[in-house]
Amino acid sequence: MAERFEFEVMAQDGAARRGVIRTPRGEIRTPAFMPVGTAATVKAMMPESVRETGADILLGNTYHLMLRPGAERIDRLGGLHKFMNWERPILTDSGGFQVMSLSGLRKLTEEGVTFKSHVDGSKHHLTPERSMEIQRLLGSDIVMCFDECPSLPADRKRIAESMALSMRWAARSREAFGDRPGHALFGIMQGGLERDLREESAEALTKIGFDGYAIGGLAVGEGQAAMFDCLDYAPGFLPQDKPRYLMGVGKPDDIVGAVKRGVDMMDCVLPSRSGRTGQVFTRRGVVNIKNARHADDPRPLDEGCSCPACRNYSRAYLHHVFRSQEIISSMLLTWHNLHYFQEIMDGMRGAIAEGRFDDWEAEFHGLRALGDIEPL
Repeated sequence: MAERFEFEVMAQDGAARRGVIRTPRGEIRTPAFMPVGTAATVKAMMPESVRETGADILLGNTYHLMLRPGAERIDRLGGLHKFMNWERPILTDSGGFQVMSLSGLRKLTEEGVTFKSHVDGSKHHLTPERSMEIQRLLGSDIVMCFDECPSLPADRKRIAESMALSMRWAARSREAFGDRPGHALFGIMQGGLERDLREESAEALTKIGFDGYAIGGLAVGEGQAAMFDCLDYAPGFLPQDKPRYLMGVGKPDDIVGAVKRGVDMMDCVLPSRSGRTGQVFTRRGVVNIKNARHADDPRPLDEGCSCPACRNYSRAYLHHVFRSQEIISSMLLTWHNLHYFQEIMDGMRGAIAEGRFDDWEAEFHGLRALGDIEPL
């Protein structure tokens, strides 16, 4: 195990990179997909089950954890890893995105954001310094800068002002983070879909100096084509020797497109949230298990999948437990989705190492284009 945070690019195919992040708590193979454990749990999953899907790192949510059960309490109880029984790396977001989405309940100033808790209406003040303190109390391995993320579409003036504020907050976050061997701080690039603002943001962050760099402010309503247009240039503005993290992405084809454009890390609630609502991701696209066509189908969700849902249960059973609102439905469908997302990452890592990423991508899209297997 590494004593400090290190990143190594081991292979490259076009812009796509395969690498490894080394931390004192273990290695993270990249490209990496991080399941989201919002409130110190990946919903409907045991931590050991999440690990079995192939996840090397989880994401915890600063905003939710500071409100309940509280960062100071988690610290007293031994830190987030011990609290949630996950001994591998954890990345915590800064709380900025959630606070920004509370537009009706918050007040934004140069100092930070004052907001009302969605849990009990209590008033809180979040600044770059407080965000760093909360993430230190949680004990996360990768800490995110406190930033402001405007939702798109927004006019250029608003995006430019927001980006400039985020860069000032990034400098304050860096200062407040201090020297914490074995822990990493990532800066967050902003700038909407404006190429020059993205470049300006990247320059400001690189000048401050971070252990890794995130691309923020995408997957917020701009659409896939616009996101990919931005990713055609944005990762290239960031240092080559540091990991690049695209925040809040996404659907399987978003993930593949992002890796193709040079992204190393992603996170999204989609596989777990979709599992709870009966939406299942397979090699041949999305399956809606609630549809009546599955009621008499003895076949697995995906014949090529080795997850427990596909190994041990039929579509008919999964349809039944979903319609009956049985808890096992959320467990099995979430496990399958997380397993499939990790399988995509594993496939891309192998393809990049062997220099056949384009062939792998063509096969990935070709299978999805077939659509689900024919009904019986």
